[in-house]
Amino acid sequence: MALSDQLSDLAGKAREVQDRVAAAKQKTKAELEADVDNARESAQAQADALHAKAEASKGKISAWWDKLERSWHEHVAAVRKGVEERKAAHDAKAAQRAAERADEDASYAIDYAYAAIEEAQYAVLDADLAHRHADELAQA
Repeated sequence: MALSDQLSDLAGKAREVQDRVAAAKQKTKAELEADVDNARESAQAQADALHAKAEASKGKISAWWDKLERSWHEHVAAVRKGVEERKAAHDAKAAQRAAERADEDASYAIDYAYAAIEEAQYAVLDADLAHRHADELAQA
């Protein structure tokens, strides 16, 4: 898949997520719980696919991307554990603190995704520049 197509898919996914989150405000608790479960499964599948791609791309991607992927894989596991611990809160004050922490986590996840998109832009433009440089050298 061309890099520009991957970026287009990324933009489409962001719009899809935005629509789903907006629609969640109108859902029942049970519907929202199902959406959360589906989102967790989808995120886990994406993380697993990313891990598999990194493993298959060893030697093809930069070592620092491999290191970042491993860190991301560990991060996802830790987040899942934290979410499960928050669900176990039975005290109203603890539940409120858990909800506030979840808000902060979500905000940071959005900031992280934004930074990842900026990094993707840099990587795509850098790849285009590398191809042009290689073409120039081949023609010289």
